[in-house]
Amino acid sequence: MTDLELAASRTWAEINLDDLTHNIITLRKLLNPSTKFLGVVKANAYGHGMIQCARTLQDNGADWLAVATVPEGVELRKNSITLPILCLGQANPLLAPLMADFNITQAVGDTENAKALSDFAASTGKSIRIHIKIDTGMSRTGFYWPHNDDTLKLQTAKTILEVCNLPGLYAEGMFTHFAAADGDTEFTHSQLKKLIEARECLRNLGHEFKIVHSAASIGVLDYPDAHLDMGRFGLVLYGYASTETGNEDSNLGLRPVMTVKSRITAVRHLPEGTTISYGRTHTLKRDSVVAVLPMGYADGMPRVLSNNYSVKIHDTLCPILGRVCMDMMMADVTDVEGVKAGDVAVIFDGELMPVAAKNAGTIIHEMVCSPSARVPRVYISNGKMSV
Repeated sequence: MTDLELAASRTWAEINLDDLTHNIITLRKLLNPSTKFLGVVKANAYGHGMIQCARTLQDNGADWLAVATVPEGVELRKNSITLPILCLGQANPLLAPLMADFNITQAVGDTENAKALSDFAASTGKSIRIHIKIDTGMSRTGFYWPHNDDTLKLQTAKTILEVCNLPGLYAEGMFTHFAAADGDTEFTHSQLKKLIEARECLRNLGHEFKIVHSAASIGVLDYPDAHLDMGRFGLVLYGYASTETGNEDSNLGLRPVMTVKSRITAVRHLPEGTTISYGRTHTLKRDSVVAVLPMGYADGMPRVLSNNYSVKIHDTLCPILGRVCMDMMMADVTDVEGVKAGDVAVIFDGELMPVAAKNAGTIIHEMVCSPSARVPRVYISNGKMSV
């Protein structure tokens, strides 16, 4: 048995790197030539495979990559990724040696964290690149930028300037994160205004940032004035123009990169009145044919989709029957002819992913991240499949 046959023997996720390349090229056209392109590969590239996606981004002209943790950045460096890497999450200062040794740019959102990084850098003669995080309304991390108090704005700017001047730190960039780019235009514009105010205030104090950035996926699509020096591409990179509806109202031509499949292990002929799965939450209303799929919540199939979702088998939507188990679930294939063990069911694809997100009461981000580590990723590049 080949590695590819083994990977596709149970449940697997197909990651189409050719479609990822298409999305990179499509999204690049939205930016001005002088605006940098950052590809977000945190969380295993939203479940798609961080190393393979990072290589595809590097090979297709991305300028930057972003991760959530310093170890993610180290893993990229150990796999021959040479692009600048921004760690978006504020990291434990104990990781400062890794930032310096692996050339990982670190987001900094408060003075205490900055001083700890500076203490390490100054004591070792090393340098750490940082991007100053401005809290313009996300209320998560960052130097809080006030609404209308000019005195407090100047005070905040002076605090940031002190951080920028700490020994061993190179304050290369400044950025913010939009809280409601997909629904609140007024608030998003107010956040952008605050970031620009902060940039001008620091400029007046003598510090010029090389890169100022604000717009992530939806922000890049819907707010051209927010592109500034760099656009950060996350979910859209993996093929979805909306966090909830996917590409339903989009004409961008993005291609969803992930398809999750599962190979039927058994086909059962069961009589009317039979109850299905734990808790007996579904009772067959007719004599039925039931396919057993080796995918459960341990593989990333949300249990909340029990009795509340359909998969594709022979290009036909087949309802999930009963509760999703840890390692298996059942689907009704009574009306689909010729279904047999070994046939492939499509669990999630570009059409089903938004439906799954809606039925699960979540967003597409969570759904694409859901396939667990035991679900092998099979990569398609130049039309060929590999693991």
